[in-house]
Amino acid sequence: MAPWPSLGLRARLSSAFALLCVVTTAAVAGGIYVQARNAILQRTQDAAVQAMTSRLEALYPLRNPAPDRAELGDIADAVSDGNVFAVAFYRGEHSPVGPPPERPGAPAPGPPPEHRRPGGDPPVLDLGVIPPELRRTVAGGGVAWQRVVRRDAPFLIIGTPLLITERDRTARPSGIEVYAARSLLPEQRSIDELAVRAWLTGGAALAFALLLAWLATRGVLRPVRELGRAARLLGEGELHTRIAVRGSDELAGVARTFNTTAAELQRHVEQLRQMEADARRFVADVSHELRTPLAALAAVADVLDEEAARLPEPSGRAARLVSQETLNLTALVNDLIEISRFDSGVAALALNEVDVAELVRATLRARGWSEAVRTELPPGVTALLDPRRVDVILANLVGNALRHGEPPVSVRLSADPHRITLEVRDHGPGLDEAVLPHVFDRFYKAGTARARSEGSGLGLSIARENARLHRGDLTAADAPDGGAVFTLRLPRRAPDPDGGPE
Repeated sequence: MAPWPSLGLRARLSSAFALLCVVTTAAVAGGIYVQARNAILQRTQDAAVQAMTSRLEALYPLRNPAPDRAELGDIADAVSDGNVFAVAFYRGEHSPVGPPPERPGAPAPGPPPEHRRPGGDPPVLDLGVIPPELRRTVAGGGVAWQRVVRRDAPFLIIGTPLLITERDRTARPSGIEVYAARSLLPEQRSIDELAVRAWLTGGAALAFALLLAWLATRGVLRPVRELGRAARLLGEGELHTRIAVRGSDELAGVARTFNTTAAELQRHVEQLRQMEADARRFVADVSHELRTPLAALAAVADVLDEEAARLPEPSGRAARLVSQETLNLTALVNDLIEISRFDSGVAALALNEVDVAELVRATLRARGWSEAVRTELPPGVTALLDPRRVDVILANLVGNALRHGEPPVSVRLSADPHRITLEVRDHGPGLDEAVLPHVFDRFYKAGTARARSEGSGLGLSIARENARLHRGDLTAADAPDGGAVFTLRLPRRAPDPDGGPE
């Protein structure tokens, strides 16, 4: 399942502002709407009940406790007006059906809940419209009302019994029931207008909240973006990068802290660069100064090496030891001089079109390794390389494999139209996981993973620098079935002879 995309800070802040606005607006507007709606309906309901009760009180005392149809019509007409349609029932008989009487200044009647008779008769308020529970309440002697919806129009139906007061002042139901239907369309329109205003208010509040969110995020994100840009530049080595401090809030404090940290980092890096430059200069100077005395020592060592066989055993062993250590010291000084050339950027390529397979064979033959190393060298692979530097790379890789690995040691050549690949592999214990990240570090010797190295610890570092000088690379890994594999990849067309490392 793909993870949800992460939203940016601006989107999250805007969403939070919008959500807060929507929830607050919905809660406030919804509460106001419900309260206003209930208040409007309650006021209308109370007024209608009070008006109906007052009009019915004018009918007392009843002229006939058992009214006929015409008398029921008079009772209904006494309650009806321009917006109220009433009907009276007595023992299954109801008042005549007709339009309510017009009263001066009364509004036009709204459509009551209705059945329509054939021929377009006026609306009828009958038992099919009155809710049964309302009928039961009125039949029991109580006044009741209920809001109903007929044909998508709201109405308030009010029912009340007419009572007969006995001589002992007790009241009993007369059996006459009066029901009135009042249209609630004006109130519904008022409530709908209130709802529309609530929605418009909510929309305006949402737009205002989004505007505030945009202004807030702009004020917050601008210094954050500046901080991110400055941190990126600082990571890319632009140590002079600083942030403009504005105001005195928390973001200004972060900017001041960043500037202080960047200044300290720049100072320490400059100190380290100066120390590194001094150290490299010292090594280069010492190496060059040692070359002259080492040349004299090498000449003496050659003489001692020739005379060692004729000297007594302790003296002969000492002569051979001096000769060997002189050679080791000479190799170390030469390696240090080579490293100093890379560090100072003066190392250059002397390119020639060479047969790579023949170059590998010449390297093995010059060091007497032809019989000890297996080769897989397809013919006809040529490349524009510096033969001396490729020879140094191969000599280091094969020499390490012979000294620290186990036979068989092999060299395999492959090529494509743009690149050649040389793999040097042994079948020894391989490289420990802790050694792999440091195998090309200067002066690093993996004493626990391989046999103790007698070299300077600079061979693999020099080999990689020569590969990079060709715009190539040199990597190390463990073979799947044991042993170490060093892979040299070089372009078939190296950079210009005066180009430096990539």
